[in-house]
Amino acid sequence: MNKPLTIIIAATCAMTMTNCKSKVSPGQDFYQYACGDWMKANPIPDEYSRFGSFEVLGELNRQQLQDLITGIDRATAEKGSNAQKIADLYYLGMDSASLNQQGSAPLQADLAAINSLSKDSITSAMATMPGLSAFFGSYVTADMKNAAMNAMYISQGGLNLGDRDYYLKDDEDVKKVRDAYANYLIRLAELSGYSQEDAKRLADNTLSIEKRLAAASMDRVSLRNDELQYNPARMTDLKKKYPNVDLATYFKDGGIAEIDTVIVCQPEFMAAVDSIIQETPIEVIRDYVASGYLTSAANYLSDEFVDAAFEFNKVLSGVQKQQPRWKRSMEVPNGILGEALGELYVEKYFPQSSKDKMLGLVGDLKVALGQHIDNLTWMSDETKAKAHEKLDAFTVKIGYPDQWRDYSALTINPELSYWDNIKAAEIFNRDYNYSDFGKPVDKTRWFMSPQTVNAYYNPATNEICFPAGILQKPFFDPNADDAVNYGAIGVVIGHEMTHGFDDQGSHYDKDGNLADWWTPEDKEAFTALTEGLAEQFDQVIVLGDTHANGHFTNGENIADQGGLRVAHTAYHNHLGNSEGEIIDGITPDQRFYLAYANVWANNIRDEEILRRTKMDPHSLGRNRVNVTLRNLEPFFQAFSIKEGDPMYRPVEERVVIW
Repeated sequence: MNKPLTIIIAATCAMTMTNCKSKVSPGQDFYQYACGDWMKANPIPDEYSRFGSFEVLGELNRQQLQDLITGIDRATAEKGSNAQKIADLYYLGMDSASLNQQGSAPLQADLAAINSLSKDSITSAMATMPGLSAFFGSYVTADMKNAAMNAMYISQGGLNLGDRDYYLKDDEDVKKVRDAYANYLIRLAELSGYSQEDAKRLADNTLSIEKRLAAASMDRVSLRNDELQYNPARMTDLKKKYPNVDLATYFKDGGIAEIDTVIVCQPEFMAAVDSIIQETPIEVIRDYVASGYLTSAANYLSDEFVDAAFEFNKVLSGVQKQQPRWKRSMEVPNGILGEALGELYVEKYFPQSSKDKMLGLVGDLKVALGQHIDNLTWMSDETKAKAHEKLDAFTVKIGYPDQWRDYSALTINPELSYWDNIKAAEIFNRDYNYSDFGKPVDKTRWFMSPQTVNAYYNPATNEICFPAGILQKPFFDPNADDAVNYGAIGVVIGHEMTHGFDDQGSHYDKDGNLADWWTPEDKEAFTALTEGLAEQFDQVIVLGDTHANGHFTNGENIADQGGLRVAHTAYHNHLGNSEGEIIDGITPDQRFYLAYANVWANNIRDEEILRRTKMDPHSLGRNRVNVTLRNLEPFFQAFSIKEGDPMYRPVEERVVIW
């Protein structure tokens, strides 16, 4: 079995808090000062488009999960058990000989069905054929204005490139991606039995429809406005409004016989879908639908299909080498059977002591955020009281769920093809989501598996969640210096808490309802501050003449700053009257900010910089450090940064929100 690359963390100031070797001073470029030695010692492996602290921990997690999966005894695993499903799904992906022998055979029945579609059967196919990605999507989640109950949503989709800019802009980098995408579709079609001429037609027809969908799609900044996404409508009205989109059949064939109201996230987009279906020849629509199906299936087929997908990804993200098969195969049960694998993971790798330590840190951060709310000069007492109510109502989830998900209805059959099993899993997950329709929201449910290296805030349930996967070094070490823990995982905790009060979370009340709980004056002051922060990031050039999109990343930027400020207060509350210990000549506050920078240490390819600037609501790591810290007076004091230093920002230009 191939082993993952070994990661050796360089002995730098950011990692070990010893004397920093970087030639750059903290006042010139703090990110480079804190992370430069690590970046130099950790060039991007060929299989990555970005490589940093998250990826280092991700590599460790992959090896841990790999050991768990390969440790399952397939001979004794009971049929239908989680162990059997995890192991069989993994080894289906590892069986390159069978996959290559099958070629495109697992696709042929579905492709034949797609190429016989009529306009009347399009929505039925979207509901019943797993892997078919076209036009729009649907999902069940909490009603934004009645958060105790689940509702059905439909939202824009059908863009295989993921973002409208790839279709609507014409700069050199975008054209390069679009051309690579067309070649990718041609290659997939040819591998599936299309002639060269028919494959070229499929690509052309697909791009013609996707360009129309892109033009009607809401941009990513507008998608942050949840009020714009909340458009409940009766099914009888939707039938009149979108007569060519048979939503009644779509939901009925998807397993929901009775549905009265649907929340339409982008009405203008759905109107465009209706027009496209009405005006476009069915032969063109079939090609578009087939291309979405092929791109969904490619990574679960023979090496030729997988290689075609990788060649396209090289252009899109800059990655140079395909991940080894064991990593690609492991990610499939890790995604589909996340909690089943997570149950094994936490039993071996997540001690109760780590959960207890985290609970204490969360309590400290809640107290500190409450202090910040009390000290705000721009917020009235009336709004402060409601902000405290929301903070007090936070649900905290740490490590793993109290009740594990039931996978008994999912069948993984090693006698079937890999793709057939993936399709069965897609139906299982769709049915699992749809089964919540019309029911009360289950606030015990997790939206990340325990082994995930990440965290989240969910406004609908007003909860913060920290999976076991992220509660490891360099983010969290129960035996580490307190300054480091507060600067790393403490800021992550504060970040997720602040999401409850960012430009999106601030629109939700303590119960998770989309509601206005602010006085008009406070809302105006808050909006002015958030706009100021967005403008700071808008000014940053990420590559060439491409600027960061501060309005798109505004929520994460607000949370980064809030997390830093609140965690710093929590750390000093923890110190009490003590000034803290100086270690190797580095003060507690310096260690705090160095630990924060270390969290975002990474190297990244140019292609990935451009892709993330379009697609990722998080700023690039360098900007999460440098732009954010330039607003914080305690940071300037910690490193004696003064007027004239590049990192210094005059008081009148600083933006401090929480």
